[in-house]
Amino acid sequence: MTDPTKDPRILRDPDAATPSACPVQPLPAGSGGRPGYLVTGYAEAREALGDARLSKDTAAFFAGEESRRRLHPAVAHTMLASDPPRHTRLRKLVTKAFTTGAVARLRPLITRVTDTLLDRWPTDEPFDLVAGLAKPLPVIVICELLGVPPADRPDVQRWSAELFAAGDPEVIDAASHAVAEYMTGLVAAKRRDPGGSLLDRLISARDGDDRLSEEELVSLAVLLLVAGHETTTNALGNAVLALLRHPAGLDRLQRNPDEIPAALDELLRFDSAVSTATFRFTTEAVTLGGIKIPVGAPVLVALGAANRDPARFPAPDRLDLNRDAAAHLAFGHGIHRCVGAPLANAEMEIALRAVLTRCPGIRLAVPADRLEWRRTRLVRGLASLPVLA
Repeated sequence: MTDPTKDPRILRDPDAATPSACPVQPLPAGSGGRPGYLVTGYAEAREALGDARLSKDTAAFFAGEESRRRLHPAVAHTMLASDPPRHTRLRKLVTKAFTTGAVARLRPLITRVTDTLLDRWPTDEPFDLVAGLAKPLPVIVICELLGVPPADRPDVQRWSAELFAAGDPEVIDAASHAVAEYMTGLVAAKRRDPGGSLLDRLISARDGDDRLSEEELVSLAVLLLVAGHETTTNALGNAVLALLRHPAGLDRLQRNPDEIPAALDELLRFDSAVSTATFRFTTEAVTLGGIKIPVGAPVLVALGAANRDPARFPAPDRLDLNRDAAAHLAFGHGIHRCVGAPLANAEMEIALRAVLTRCPGIRLAVPADRLEWRRTRLVRGLASLPVLA
C-alpha cells in the first residue's frame, strides 16, 4: 500500500501535508493487494484513533499470508500492535513508570545529561544539535531507566534508527532481530543479578496472578527502548528548527523561558515528530468523513496532516505560541496515546530551556532549504541540524 505522506516534499515541508478538501482518501493497493485509506482531517483522525472497530492487531490482519518479511516477533507483536484485553493488561504494567510523579523524579537526570552534552558545544564553529543533543539525550535517559549499560547504548541507537529505515526491509528485519536478541540477553542478565531499573520491575511485575511471558517481557522492553527515544529525538530537532525559522517566537521564549512548557503543545502540533500513526485496519465497515470504509481495509492516520487541519487550527501553517494547541494529536489519542508523553515533554522542556538560555545567539549554520530530512517510516525528523551559538 502506497503512503503519500512519504512524498519527499512532505519530508522537507510539513505544509505540503495539510489536509485536502477530502479528509479521508482512498489509497491504491500495494504489494499486499489490499487498497487502504488515508485520514488527514483532524476530526476524522481523532475519531479513527478512538474507534475500537479499527484494530491494531497486525498478527490477525496478516494471518495466513505468505510474507518475505522476517521481523522478530518481539518487534512485530508489541503492545502497540495489540487490542484489549491484551493491550490493557500490558499498558497497565508500564504506565506507573511514566506518571507525572515518576517523571518528576527523572528531571535531575535529564538536566544533568543535557548540561553535560551542551558543555561540549564549540563556541566558534557549527554544532549539530541532532547528533550532539537531540539523539543522545533521550537515548541516555531511556537506557538509564531500563538499565542498559553505557557501553551498549551506541548499538541500541543504531538498531533503533535502522528499525525506522524507509524502503529497506532487510535492514529493518535484521535490526529487529539484533535489538530483540540484545534485550533477551539483558533480561537474562538481570534475572541473574537483579537491580532497581524499570526492566527489573517488569521482570517481577504481575497483573493479578498473571506474570508477563518471556515474549511479552522482551517485546515491552524493545518497545520502550525504541519508542522511548526515537520520537523525542525528532520532536526536539523539529521544535528547535521551528523556533529558528520564527525569530519572534525564539526571542519570546529566550526572554521568557518559563513559557516553554506552555509552548510545547504548539511546537508539537506545528511539526509532528510522528507523521503517520501505526497500522490499523477495520474489523467491520466504518464511515469516516462521509466515506464508507469496508471491513478488512488498512487505515493510515496522518497525524501531521491532522495537526495542520484549518478546520481545527486556524492558520495552521503559522507558529502561534498564543494558540491553545493542547488537543494536538502528536502523541496520538485514545487508548493507544503515547504512554511516554510525560517523559517526552519533560525532556523537550528541559533541553529547550537549556539551549535557549545558554545560547542566546543561536542561529542556523546553513540555509533552511539545505537541511536534510531523515527518510524513515512513520516518523519525521532531521538528519542533522547545524547551528551556531
